[in-house]
Amino acid sequence: MLRADDQRVPGLIETGWRITARSWAAQLDADRADRAALRRFVERVAPIVVGELGDVDLPAVLALDAATVTDYPGSVATQHEALTRSSAALSPTRRGFGAWTPSGDLVGTTYVDVDVDVDTVETSFTVVARDHRGRGVGTALKAASVLALLDEHVVRFRTGGSDDNPAIITAGAAVGYVRDEEWVTLER
Repeated sequence: MLRADDQRVPGLIETGWRITARSWAAQLDADRADRAALRRFVERVAPIVVGELGDVDLPAVLALDAATVTDYPGSVATQHEALTRSSAALSPTRRGFGAWTPSGDLVGTTYVDVDVDVDTVETSFTVVARDHRGRGVGTALKAASVLALLDEHVVRFRTGGSDDNPAIITAGAAVGYVRDEEWVTLER
């Protein structure tokens, strides 16, 4: 994996390497966040309720993850490892947000890692159950996480994903993330 603008990329391609995947990263600075728009994204998915996960939600998180673990597009740069009880555990530096139907089914989640030393949050993953995709749930999850952490004075939000995932590209852009890195995965 190399940054797309790495000077070695053209030479590698000339010697027989090929680009097998593209990925990206993006940033949202707190001072550019549109809180009203973020709230609208969360409200727009009603009657689905979006909020922070608690330990009581971990069985549902693990079930959703097991049902969607093969749905992540891309390659090594954007792989999602199946969650375990340990990797799904929540803490002050590992936060999760969920989307629940009125009947209490968890249909989406996003996890973020908080680096308190530099006031930065990095999205680990966002996923929505297959039968709830295309309804704004992913965008609502990302928006809810940003809103909650803005209130805790986080100044920088990072996210990323595969170029083969138009849904997460659209969700990130809607929330206000600006793409600032592109990466390529090369194979011989």
